[in-house]
Amino acid sequence: MAGIPWLILPTYDEAANLEAIVRASAAVLSTAAPEGFRILVVDDNSPDGTGEIADRLAGEIAEVEVLHRQEKNGLGPAYLAGFDTALRGGAAFVLEMDSDFSHDPADLARLLDAARAGADLAIGSRYVAGGGVTDWGPVRRAVSRGGCWYAQVVLRMRVRDLTGGFKCFRRATLEAIDLPTVRSAGYAFQVELSYRVARQGMRIAEVPIVFRDRRAGTSKMSARIAAEAVWRVPQMRLRARR
Repeated sequence: MAGIPWLILPTYDEAANLEAIVRASAAVLSTAAPEGFRILVVDDNSPDGTGEIADRLAGEIAEVEVLHRQEKNGLGPAYLAGFDTALRGGAAFVLEMDSDFSHDPADLARLLDAARAGADLAIGSRYVAGGGVTDWGPVRRAVSRGGCWYAQVVLRMRVRDLTGGFKCFRRATLEAIDLPTVRSAGYAFQVELSYRVARQGMRIAEVPIVFRDRRAGTSKMSARIAAEAVWRVPQMRLRARR
């Protein structure tokens, strides 16, 4: 379907969350996008049966489809595969959101509204007035804020929540930032996309959201993913100078 919003949900071992997040998102988008919408589940061959649940939902909900990938090789590649499918499908807006209820599906409507109002990229931001984080201890809060501050300083950006993964892109935005050359695989992927949008001189709007800890399952964050973010961020700036 052309000219409608697509929501990309990357999954790996999200069997406990997937059905509820898909149904909640579909309920919000049916009101926020009466012209139609698509929800694309991108599953990385989850061993817990997430892919099978996604297939069942696609059979029950006309707006849902599934992209099965054969291996787990990072959040970034999963999103890039989803973006490619959405753009080839004619998407006007592309939303990305975690599949574990750390992002509230109700906020999809607000992100879509911001993009429709002219933002080239709307970010669900924890670190602007009205935003916040619940369920985290002081160490995790400090790590998250420290990561954002590090990226802001190195990349010289004023965006407050550079590591957030709740976003809405206009179609033209994704087409302008040369997606095939994106190299970040983990959470640095979120920083890299926002940086590329800013480098294009496009408008970034931060929409306040409250981020909550996942409802079920375990976090995919690891020391390797954190380390990638540390060295990828300065690499982004060096590459941009060439």
